[in-house]
Amino acid sequence: MVESQRGAKQAAVAAPQSRENDDADPKQSNGSTDTDSKEELSRDKEDEVRTPKRVMFAAVLVLVISYLTFPDSLQPVGRPTVQHVWYFGWISALSTGLGVLPLVIAPKLDTFWVGVSNAIAAGMMVAASYSLMVEGCTFDEPDDISQLSSTARTFLGAGLGLAFIVGTKNFLEQHEELHIGSLAGADFRRVLLIIFVMTLHSFSEGVGIGVSFGGENGSELGVFISASLAVHNVPEGLAVAVVLLPRKVSKLTAALWCILTSIPQPIMAVPAFLFVHYFIPILPVGLGFAGGAMAWVAFFELLAEAFEDTKSNALTVVISTASFATMMALQNSIDESSRS
Repeated sequence: MVESQRGAKQAAVAAPQSRENDDADPKQSNGSTDTDSKEELSRDKEDEVRTPKRVMFAAVLVLVISYLTFPDSLQPVGRPTVQHVWYFGWISALSTGLGVLPLVIAPKLDTFWVGVSNAIAAGMMVAASYSLMVEGCTFDEPDDISQLSSTARTFLGAGLGLAFIVGTKNFLEQHEELHIGSLAGADFRRVLLIIFVMTLHSFSEGVGIGVSFGGENGSELGVFISASLAVHNVPEGLAVAVVLLPRKVSKLTAALWCILTSIPQPIMAVPAFLFVHYFIPILPVGLGFAGGAMAWVAFFELLAEAFEDTKSNALTVVISTASFATMMALQNSIDESSRS
């Protein structure tokens, strides 16, 4: 009898405790749910790429320069002025920033699509390298006073370009502590090499703009060459953007980096216009220099990473070949319009 009474008391005590535990379970599950949601929000915030204030300042500076340097008449009347040459080179440089636009609709790319983007960029850069080499080898100007053939100067420049880019790569590998923002290590090295190559490429394009404005029909030819380069610069900006955006660089920052790679165009266009006779002999060397450096980065950096990320050699080859063919078709159409 006593034992039965004790058992009843224990059951009575256990019943509220079990009810309390049952009541506590939903609270604990709600707490874990809230914790999970907070963790997801924090991860989303970490994934958000903030634009630094210095980048916003640089964007405002670009707008101010665009406004202050705008000539009285955009179309030159008679002989073009230095202001015209600068501004058309400036427009050509700004167009490179438009290469970011296709990636705005797909800001987050997984590893596979990063590899696809690199394959596309590699195809574009190989096409640009080929065009630069051909342009240098077939360079023919009446004011060219060099004793070396344009082909020899172009291949000399290509050798210098390869040596420069390999030397730069070795230097960066020995200085792993260098970084740009959140980019460091292999990412920093790859991005910096591509920015270097595209910037070097722009030096020869800037000389081309200045030389075209300095000829007999400079007012018409210079405007056309500048417009052609502006169209040509958009896919080149895309080649830079597809390397930057997957590495958590903001869209505005990527656009400004794209523009920065083409800043040598207006800078070099002005002295080339003023001293056209001195710049003509070295133009094939510059074309070859940019072409050689660009080819090295396309094959040994972009394509190598594309093969690794896509894990499909056949797919990478198809994508890069299609990109190469598209870029060549665009350049050929521009060249045909220029000759006509």
